[in-house]
Amino acid sequence: MSFCNTTSSDHGPGAIVGNPLNGLCEKACIQVNKVFDACLSQETHENALITITNLTPAGPTLPLTFISAKSTSAQGIVSSLTIDALPDRPGYSRVQAVIGIPVEIIYADANGIEGKGTATYLVNKDIVMCVPDNSVIPVTIAATVNLVSPNGVYVSGTTFSITACVTVVLKVEAEVELLIPTYGYCRIPSCQEYTQEVCTGVFDMPLFPTTNTTT
Repeated sequence: MSFCNTTSSDHGPGAIVGNPLNGLCEKACIQVNKVFDACLSQETHENALITITNLTPAGPTLPLTFISAKSTSAQGIVSSLTIDALPDRPGYSRVQAVIGIPVEIIYADANGIEGKGTATYLVNKDIVMCVPDNSVIPVTIAATVNLVSPNGVYVSGTTFSITACVTVVLKVEAEVELLIPTYGYCRIPSCQEYTQEVCTGVFDMPLFPTTNTTT
């Protein structure tokens, strides 16, 4: 069993059935990243130039042929960050940053040998977000990213021009100790091993032979 296939809802995550107050037993202090604000940006970047490095295998025969490109990590690299409070909008700030997206491009060289290389695609962001006041524990700007390229062309050297479908989720977050009501610890069910049940009939047999007696 597991959380997703167990039929027992006692001390396990899932939909609440009945009065949600039933079973509450404590106020727990948990350490989490609290998200104070977040926003989603989805853009299409035409003719985006990407120069790859770390080619595998090394020394491909030019020219190269583009096959595909996609991000290799959902965690974006935030740099050149500035946060300026907006005097006419209390609680709001102008957030400027450069978001780096780790990318892998797959190609074929002139001999038809498939290879790959990596790069970091940079996206500039200049947005307005709700940023809390200064505190001992500072807030940070985090980015969740995704890049997929449906098509691209070889330019020269190890540079490609691609159409990049870019998704960036920016979050204002801080690591905090949060007090929440809980139902206590989860009860972890046993794992359900995958099997095609080919031995079910054998395992159902008695260990020792039995003798049928008739009168």
